[in-house]
Amino acid sequence: MKNLWQSLPHPFTALAPLDGVTDVVFRQVITRIGKPNVLFTEFTNTDGLSSKGKDKVLERFRFTKEQQPIVAQIWGTNPEHFYNAAKIAKELGFAGVDINMGCPEKTVVKNGACSALIKNHNLAAAVIAATKDGAAGLPVSVKTRIGFMDEQIEEWLSFLLKEELAALTVHLRTVKEMSLVPAHWELMPKIVTLRDTLAPTTILIGNGDIQSLSEVLEKFETYHCEGFMIGRGVFHNPWIFNPKVDIEKVTVRQRIELYLEHVRLFEKSWEHRNFALLKKFCKTYINNFDGAGELREKIMRTDTLSDLTAVLAASLVDA
Repeated sequence: MKNLWQSLPHPFTALAPLDGVTDVVFRQVITRIGKPNVLFTEFTNTDGLSSKGKDKVLERFRFTKEQQPIVAQIWGTNPEHFYNAAKIAKELGFAGVDINMGCPEKTVVKNGACSALIKNHNLAAAVIAATKDGAAGLPVSVKTRIGFMDEQIEEWLSFLLKEELAALTVHLRTVKEMSLVPAHWELMPKIVTLRDTLAPTTILIGNGDIQSLSEVLEKFETYHCEGFMIGRGVFHNPWIFNPKVDIEKVTVRQRIELYLEHVRLFEKSWEHRNFALLKKFCKTYINNFDGAGELREKIMRTDTLSDLTAVLAASLVDA
C-alpha cells in the first residue's frame, strides 16, 4: 500500500486538525483558495465512533475527493475503540490515521486522553498497536507535544519514535505551556537527530507559530524536518498555503465574498448545526481593512443564518 508520508515533497505543508474549525466546509474553502499538501479532520472521538451515536460522530469524518490526501485524527483511551475507528477510516478511504496525543484541554486530559498519554506509555503503546491493527496497512501517525510539565524529548519522543510510526508531528511546546509562550523551535535539531538515530524512516513534522510559506522554507533550511503544520496561522490568513497570494493585496471584496462562500457551504452541508458556529470565523475573514471592526460587530449581533448572509451581502455594496 502506498504510504502517504513517503510520497510528499520536502518541505510539505499540513493544515492542523482544529476542533470546531477544520470541518468539511472549512476544508473546502481552504482547498479552493490554497490547498496544503495534507489535510486533517477535526479531532474525532473513538468512543463516539463505537457508540449508538456513531452516525452523528461520523459527520467529523466527512470529506470531499478534492480534499485528498486527508488524514483522520482520532482520540480517546480505549484501544479497542481505536481499532474500530481506524477500521472505519480505512473503509472510508482516508489516506492515513493520526492519533491525538497533544491536545491540552483540561477535561480531556483529566479523563486520561490526548496529552495525558504522555504520562502513560503503556496505554499509548496499546493505542498505537490497536490503531495499526485497525488501519490494516494505512499509515498511522501521532501528533504530540515536547512534554507535559517540562520538556521530555529524550523520554517521550524516544518512546514514540520506537513505535515505528509513519509520521510524527511535534507541537514545540509542553502541555503546561498551552500556547502561551513562543514555540521552542530551537529544540527541533535535537528532535531531528533523535529521529535520525531511532527511526530514520519516520517523517517528522514541526508545529507551532508558523505564519507564512516563506517561514516554512526558512525553517526547512534551518531545522530540516520534512513537514510543517500550520494551525492558528490560518486564522490570520486563510490564503496562507497559496504562494501566489499576498495577503496584503487581498481586497475587502475578496474577503467578504470568501466568508459568504463559507456561509453558503455551511448551509448546504449541515441541516442541524447552529449557525453561530460561523461567527468564530468572523475575524478570519473580516479584518485588516477600514470598517472591519464595525462590520464584525454587526455580524456578531445576527440571530439567524439569513441575517448573517444579508449583512455580508449588504457589505459587498460598499466593498
